[in-house]
Amino acid sequence: MVARSPDRFCWAHFASAALACLGLLLGSVQAQEATPGTPSQDLPKPSPKVYRYLSTAGTTSFSDRPPAHERYVVLNYGCYACNPKSTVNWNVTRLFREAYASEIDQAARLYNVDPALVRAVIHAESGFNVHARSPKGAIGLMQLMPGTARELGVANPRHPRENIHGGARYLAQMLVRFKSDITLATAAYNAGPHAVQKYAGVPPFAETQVYVQRVRILHERYKAPQG
Repeated sequence: MVARSPDRFCWAHFASAALACLGLLLGSVQAQEATPGTPSQDLPKPSPKVYRYLSTAGTTSFSDRPPAHERYVVLNYGCYACNPKSTVNWNVTRLFREAYASEIDQAARLYNVDPALVRAVIHAESGFNVHARSPKGAIGLMQLMPGTARELGVANPRHPRENIHGGARYLAQMLVRFKSDITLATAAYNAGPHAVQKYAGVPPFAETQVYVQRVRILHERYKAPQG
């Protein structure tokens, strides 16, 4: 999600104030619909909810079911590649090499960004689902927030071409800001540039760390020749 800061959170019952602060680092689930012409079974599956809680022994535990008696926080994630507990094998998951090819190539040339990187970010953000929308309002293939879309000159972030151009332009800005460091630029795309500057590197948010790793894998795979 463009210019996404780690303030996306979802609370369960009785969350304590301390856990509330930690919850600021967490994401939220996107809606998923099949892209026209793309088999829905080939899209990444929505992530299951993960429940974090303090056990009676005082240790932090995780579960795919809400604990019966402990206070807990529901961990949800706002993009397909952001769930630290994802079981997707990003080294072999299906690529979308032909989807929106002309739009991606045009935007990449216009903003001087590697088209394979644009494609990797789209894959990580929405799984090439043009209808993707997060509960916080991030829209479309590159998950543009409405305010950021306006700043980027995107009149209709639901339109694939405009969405890709806006996302590619923002990605280009992050690459300039972080001196062509793809790792930092993609971390900024996920967590926001101020978080990257604050921590002088990839922020210590589980979502951002796995996002950067998975975008790197997808980028390398999209750069590789077919065959």
